[in-house]
Amino acid sequence: MKRITFLLAAMLLLISAKTNAQDDAKRECTIKYNLFKGDFQSKKYDEAYANWIVLMDDCKDLSINIYKYGAVLAEKVRKDPVLSKRVYEQRLQYYPDQNPAKVHSDYATYLANNKLASDEVIFSILEKGYSIDPTKMGVKNLYKYFQGVTDRNKDTNPQKVFDTYDDVLESVSEKLEGYAAKLRTLTADSTKVHDKREKSLIRAYTINSKALGTVESGLDNIISEIATCERLVPLYQRDFEANKTNAVWLRRAVSRMFKKGCQEEVMYETLAKAYAEAAPSPDSKSFYAGILEKNGDVSGAAAMRQEAFDLETDPLKKAKYKLKFAYAAKARGQKSRARSLAREALKLNPNFGKAYLLIGSLYQSSVKGSACGKGEFEKRMIYAAALRQAQKAAAVDPSISAAAGRYIRSYRANLPNQKVIFTAGVDPGSSYTIKCWIGETVKVPSN
Repeated sequence: MKRITFLLAAMLLLISAKTNAQDDAKRECTIKYNLFKGDFQSKKYDEAYANWIVLMDDCKDLSINIYKYGAVLAEKVRKDPVLSKRVYEQRLQYYPDQNPAKVHSDYATYLANNKLASDEVIFSILEKGYSIDPTKMGVKNLYKYFQGVTDRNKDTNPQKVFDTYDDVLESVSEKLEGYAAKLRTLTADSTKVHDKREKSLIRAYTINSKALGTVESGLDNIISEIATCERLVPLYQRDFEANKTNAVWLRRAVSRMFKKGCQEEVMYETLAKAYAEAAPSPDSKSFYAGILEKNGDVSGAAAMRQEAFDLETDPLKKAKYKLKFAYAAKARGQKSRARSLAREALKLNPNFGKAYLLIGSLYQSSVKGSACGKGEFEKRMIYAAALRQAQKAAAVDPSISAAAGRYIRSYRANLPNQKVIFTAGVDPGSSYTIKCWIGETVKVPSN
């Protein structure tokens, strides 16, 4: 009995000693952490580094700040690539749920910038970040990831490329709509004087919108090479039977063919009908209205477009429908009607830059032929009207600033030069009214 009592006492002593040691170690970690944090925030980086290294070795899961602050010490103060790599890897190991998509994205950027990993390794890290949350990834890395997906699958599995594109664009569009709504609320009253906080929010929403718009434009440039009507039609013919009731697949397929101008293809009509049957909605009705019109039912098409528009309650989405109708009118050669619809979209969303760009493109398309302008001066002045629309787009919608910039440069390059203006006998800087359906008054270039 005495022997058993002795053994129990010894075990309790050992447990107590172990617990005390653990408590001492935890207290030591806490002391080191507080010293490290205080020195770091005071920019005493050498002192902070000494305690930080101990934390990295012995207190790995004490605080996420070990890695947030430590990344600055490793990358910007010590400039040690190997140590920086360790910071990322330990953070992902001990804090896998703390903004992991962004951490993977940042890690990939660091490895790429310092040439610390192969393209395949970097792509695999981006793939992990993308699978977690693409909206938390850096703009350049979203672009880089999609380029990697395209390079690896465009010939063997183009559907994967399209699915990835749609996933990214839907996430981007959702965020863009959120920023657009916030900007609209903040800037609705042009006479209001914004306080410091509101100015900061406007600036942040504008920067984020511009960055996301760059992603959208960049992805469009990549996919445009493979998303041709010639490639889409056989792909959708192959997969249609398996997806004819899949509303998501049908919506994406119809949208892509619409954007690529494949509305004359029989497969487009098949997809639009199936989408309308699988998921009756404002979106599906707006596509199917085009089919009715193509088949001669003009009044039925108009009624269905109105029905689609009336069913939607979100003004930003209603504006998108109006613009979709405007594009359909443009495809039918109804330029004036297309402009009217684009202007209706702008009444719903005054910051809808794409509507301004469409109007500008309608003007630019009128340069050819004899309907708008007879001589060189008159025709080149049409570019002045198109330029004004592109400038409005850039001014109100940061998400399309890059695309608007390309249009601005193109239109500006085609304005009448001084020789053409002089030959036409017009004063530089004077007002000039463009005839035909455009009917806009613009300024004659003065330099």
